[in-house]
Amino acid sequence: MTIGDGPSAPSEDSERSGDPDRVPSPPPSKMKLSARLRAYFMAGILITAPLSITFYLSWIFINFVDRQVTPLIPHKYNPETYLPFAVPGLGLVVIVVGLMLIGALTAGILGRFFLRTSERVLARMPVIRSIYGAVKQILETVLAQQSNAFREAVLIEYPRRGLWAVGFITGRTEGEIQNLTEEEVINIFLPTTPNPTSGFLLFVPKKDIVRLSMSVEEAIKMVISGGIVTPPDRRPGEEQAVPQISAATFEDMEVLRERERMPVLVTKNSDS
Repeated sequence: MTIGDGPSAPSEDSERSGDPDRVPSPPPSKMKLSARLRAYFMAGILITAPLSITFYLSWIFINFVDRQVTPLIPHKYNPETYLPFAVPGLGLVVIVVGLMLIGALTAGILGRFFLRTSERVLARMPVIRSIYGAVKQILETVLAQQSNAFREAVLIEYPRRGLWAVGFITGRTEGEIQNLTEEEVINIFLPTTPNPTSGFLLFVPKKDIVRLSMSVEEAIKMVISGGIVTPPDRRPGEEQAVPQISAATFEDMEVLRERERMPVLVTKNSDS
């Protein structure tokens, strides 16, 4: 190095010999590799966990059905008699085929006659007729293709004003309940979290129901997950920018609705 020249860059020899003035920097490739491996691990969990749980629950259900149905098959008609191994899903296949045969037989004249005769006999039994009638009506309502039960998710105020819950429309209220109510009310099934098979039956005025654009399946996933799985808002942008409901309430006031539907605000501690 000549006089007047600036400090020269460290040579390869000085780097190899370990210059004490040179501060080593952490290898960026190693950090990227660890982050990449962690991302791969999480992606593997997200892919394999739902599939594994689904197959595991399906396997438990199939084995349960097989244990209940396979022993009822006559010995000479059971394929497991002639095979050295058990046939998984045999009981489930027998149930499906049996239900199809029953449906085909009841479609004929003899089947309809047998069905009407059986219903007449059940209708004369005090306790059995109530159970049979309720179960039949529920299944016909849920499984009928023309039914609108559980076809729409809504938002209602529950358990008090200002708190909102996701519910499902099960039909229009009819009979005595509707005749006693001045407003038109709708049957709403309010599921519980994380078990949506249990819940409450509410009769909500039609004007107090907020209809949701999300599907029933998406709403059920949201209820089961406790809000962890939230479906996206697929409404147009101008609709998303306009709020339709409010969670604000009066802490020191109560709302009284008159017959003319005019809100009157009174204090809770009022003596009048």
